[in-house]
Amino acid sequence: MKKKIITILDYGSGNILSAKQSIIKVIENNNINAEVLISHKPQEIKKSSHIVLPGQGAFETCITGLKNISGMLEELTLFVIEEKKPFFGICVGMQLLADNSLEKGNHKGLGWIKGTIRKLPSEHLKMPHMGWNSIKLVNKSSKINPKETDYYFVHSYYFDCKNKENIIAETKYGINFPSIVNKENIYGLQFHPEKSADQGLDIIESFLKL
Repeated sequence: MKKKIITILDYGSGNILSAKQSIIKVIENNNINAEVLISHKPQEIKKSSHIVLPGQGAFETCITGLKNISGMLEELTLFVIEEKKPFFGICVGMQLLADNSLEKGNHKGLGWIKGTIRKLPSEHLKMPHMGWNSIKLVNKSSKINPKETDYYFVHSYYFDCKNKENIIAETKYGINFPSIVNKENIYGLQFHPEKSADQGLDIIESFLKL
């Protein structure tokens, strides 16, 4: 079997080392023929079988970081939209998939999954939404096989998905918001699988096996 190349995009914003360590652990534990790269070079995308887009901080900072790398959005679009290869967005990396974000203004996203990033209603609730919370599957057609259990969240904004068929799981924090989104080869997690113990590693494993 051909070796898989898992590339974690380094665009100046994301929990990169933790994600890399978790992916390496999954590869070793499951004897997957794969290697993990951290890269900010668009040409590395051409060699990749899977792309992971981590993200933390503000939406605008993250999308600007991607746009500022010459050729990055073009190569990403070719990989994800044209070639339909597996793509995995984590936290703000998931939010970047939306059409736009209303965090501190109105900022254009990648537009790969229809929807808008909005602020979680904060009345009577601590912000950010931080810590362990459960997910509920609302669509069992996804290939990443998440368990209905607790995962680790850190965020104040959520993905208001336009098309319900793109929502795989929801989590309740004041409102029910999408915690896993999916469209064809594109997967997004609002929580951090790399910080979510064995159940998080299970999702990473299922992604690597796509």
